[in-house]
Amino acid sequence: MESIVGFVALAAGLIIGLGAAGACIGIGIMGSRFLEASARQPELMNTLQTKMFLLVGLIDAAFIIGTGIALWYTTANPFVK
Repeated sequence: MESIVGFVALAAGLIIGLGAAGACIGIGIMGSRFLEASARQPELMNTLQTKMFLLVGLIDAAFIIGTGIALWYTTANPFVK
């Protein structure tokens, strides 16, 4: 039973850590592509900026949902009988 709790803690750490790393890498790549696109076509900057902020919110929402699920499993562990 102790090992199950340890595995749940390990899984929660991996969910939060990999989710944060993926969100940071994704937002970084998207931000660099936004800067490249706005440098090439400055007239599209407002449209691209709106779409970029929408996607940043969706990427962060996916990470926050993963964090919430991981914390839910650590506090109310459904695997322990």
